[in-house]
Amino acid sequence: MDTHNVVIIGGGAAGLSAAIYLGRAGLSPILLAGSPPGGQLMLTSEVENFPGQKSILGGELIDVMRKQASAFGTTIVDENVGSVELVKPVKLVKLAGGTEYKTKAVIIATGAKALWMGLPSETKLRGKGVSACATCDGFFFKNKTVAIIGGGDSALEEALTLTKFASKVYVIHRRAEFRASKIMQKRVLEHEKIEVIWNAAVEEVLGQFKVEGLKLKTPEGEKTVKLDGVFVAIGHRPDTDLFKNQIDLDQKGYVLTTAMYALQQLSNKVEQTKTHTYDVHYQTLTSLSGVFGAGDCVDHVYKQASTAAGMGVQASLDAERWIESQ
Repeated sequence: MDTHNVVIIGGGAAGLSAAIYLGRAGLSPILLAGSPPGGQLMLTSEVENFPGQKSILGGELIDVMRKQASAFGTTIVDENVGSVELVKPVKLVKLAGGTEYKTKAVIIATGAKALWMGLPSETKLRGKGVSACATCDGFFFKNKTVAIIGGGDSALEEALTLTKFASKVYVIHRRAEFRASKIMQKRVLEHEKIEVIWNAAVEEVLGQFKVEGLKLKTPEGEKTVKLDGVFVAIGHRPDTDLFKNQIDLDQKGYVLTTAMYALQQLSNKVEQTKTHTYDVHYQTLTSLSGVFGAGDCVDHVYKQASTAAGMGVQASLDAERWIESQ
């Protein structure tokens, strides 16, 4: 079995950007894109904030990047990874179907999934008024009425983002108080465009072909709210179960790279680890030599396709330099 230079796990913006750079460097990367491939962008109907694209469908953007990566010598495999062995100098990545790849370096770009409420009506209207990203989709709701579901810092930040576009923003929270920081609570509660509905659970997203409202369960009984868009902000879950007990992850399961480890050390959110081999020369290096991380499985702050793409470029440059150093 040949030993490849780099195997990239993940076929979204981060993985494809890494593949484009590594391909151009002549390293013939293998990109394991998963099934179905494409990551979060495949759930986005229209993208207007990716540099160089005035307006493009999420699936089309992924297709363009895949063709570019292939043109530069990337082998793309649309299958899921079943297991990985990352500790030894030569890494082993096994597909669920049984195919194995030996490689010098691995880039983890498996992304993160937005947590949803689990309602059939929410699933049906996803991309038709239901979204999990105000920064991505808020522009489409100019002078409309929208709702944010959630009560943490991310939810309140998204609510404030939406006030730049929407005429009215409901914040719907299942408890009687927010979990968010005091400063975020103050900004939301004092904002003239925002109305909070406390102790409310969403029972149904209303609308046949697009969002028309919400049916809520409150202590006073059922309540219907008319609106044009619903933004779910109850958290994200990184796709990193494959890598548990092999590389360092933070408390929420995000991959710790040199850069993220340093930031969390500064904020006292992680303890010094016994396994760490973080190297300041490689900001995207994980706790294992030759294993790098990029995109939304690392980044729990920005969560944008363009920032994921940028991290993919960083990881590719780090991996290229690391391979040369060996």
